[in-house]
Amino acid sequence: MALTAGTSHGSRTLPLILLVEDHQDTRQMYAEFLSMAFDVTTAPDGAEALDLMRTLRPDLLITDLSLPGLDGFALTALIRQDAALSGIPIICLSGYGGYHHEQLALEAGCNRLLQKPCMPDELADAAAELLHTFRGKD
Repeated sequence: MALTAGTSHGSRTLPLILLVEDHQDTRQMYAEFLSMAFDVTTAPDGAEALDLMRTLRPDLLITDLSLPGLDGFALTALIRQDAALSGIPIICLSGYGGYHHEQLALEAGCNRLLQKPCMPDELADAAAELLHTFRGKD
């Protein structure tokens, strides 16, 4: 299944999700599953994701917290500080559990934290729920 970079915001028929994951196999698996219900584009790191956020203005960001360079915590915080992007819902994925890690993710501005390994259907359900909450439809 081909991944798309999305269509112009005004003409999208499916919500656009930006998926950020540095492990190629995991990124591809989640992207292929999500693309059954959403328009999906991907990035392997936080710096590329930030550029894509600014140009594509996706409807939802899903990001791993452990990324090379600009990690998911910093990416989320930068998005929350940008007036044009701050209203976009964010799901953070983490291989680390525990209350402290969850608090850091929430303080950075993520709306939902899912622990990896996360089943693709659980991720898709969380995405649909957040999109519905933030957009009031879908």
